Amino acid sequence: MPEEPVDNISGGASGGGQSTQFDPATAGTRAEAVVDRLGERYWQKAYGGQAAFECLVRTILSQNTSDTASQPAHDELMARYGGESVDLVDALADAEQSTLAETISGAGLYNQKSEVMIDAAIEIQAEFGSAAEFDSFVKDESPSVVRTRLLDIRGVGPKTADCVLLFAGGRGGVFPVDTHVHRIARRMGLDPPNADHEAVRAALEANVPAEKCGFGHTAMIQFGREYCTARKPACLDGPEACPLVDQCDQVGIDEINETAVDPVDTS
Repeated sequence: MPEEPVDNISGGASGGGQSTQFDPATAGTRAEAVVDRLGERYWQKAYGGQAAFECLVRTILSQNTSDTASQPAHDELMARYGGESVDLVDALADAEQSTLAETISGAGLYNQKSEVMIDAAIEIQAEFGSAAEFDSFVKDESPSVVRTRLLDIRGVGPKTADCVLLFAGGRGGVFPVDTHVHRIARRMGLDPPNADHEAVRAALEANVPAEKCGFGHTAMIQFGREYCTARKPACLDGPEACPLVDQCDQVGIDEINETAVDPVDTS
C-alpha cells in the first residue's frame, strides 16, 4: 500500500492524524464502496492534529493551484514566519504584505492570498488572542459553529473551512469537495450531473460513514490525479485501465470518440 504523498493538503505522514483500517465488505452504499475500494489502493487514515491557523494558511495557499506548487510556498512561509516560539497569528498579523507575497509567490495569486492571510490573522488575533486559542476553538467547539465562523473570514470558502475542520479539528463526517471530488462524484453517478460543490458534499457526507469521509477526500483527489483526470480519464484507454470502472456510470464519457466532458454538459 503506497505512502500518502507529502505534496498533499494533509501534509502527508507528518501532517497529523493516524493510520486506520476499515473493512470493504461492510459498505452500505455505493459511495462507501468507492471509498473502500480506494482504501485498498491507497493509504487508510483518520485525520486531525494540525495546528488550526497553520492549516488555514496551508489551505489558502492551495487555492487554485497544485499541491506541488503550494507545498514549497508553505515551507517558505513557515521558514520566515514560523518557529516553535513564534505565534503564527501574531507573525502574519504584523507581516508586510509585499514581503509575504514574495515569500509565497510560488503558489500563484500571491498578492491576493497574502492579503487574505494578513486580514485573517488580524481578525483571529482580535477575537481569539493567539494561534493556540484559535486552535482550541477549532478543536473543541461544535463543527457547525466553527464552520460558520470560518466562512465569515474573507477568502475562506466551504472547501477551505472543511479542510480546517478535518485536518486540524479531526472532525469525522467532514468531506471537503474540491474540483477532483466534484468531477469524480458526478462522473461516477454518485451525484446528479448538475450538482454543485455543496450538494456533492452533503450527499457524500450522508452516504459515507463519518470515519471514512476524510480519507475519501484525500483518496479521491489522488485518484483524480492518477486515473480520473478532467480531459483524459484512464477509461478512455479501455475499461481495464481504470480500477474503478465497475463502480462508474461514466457520465460525460464518450469511449467511441475518446472524449470527456464535464457531467453538467450532459444534463
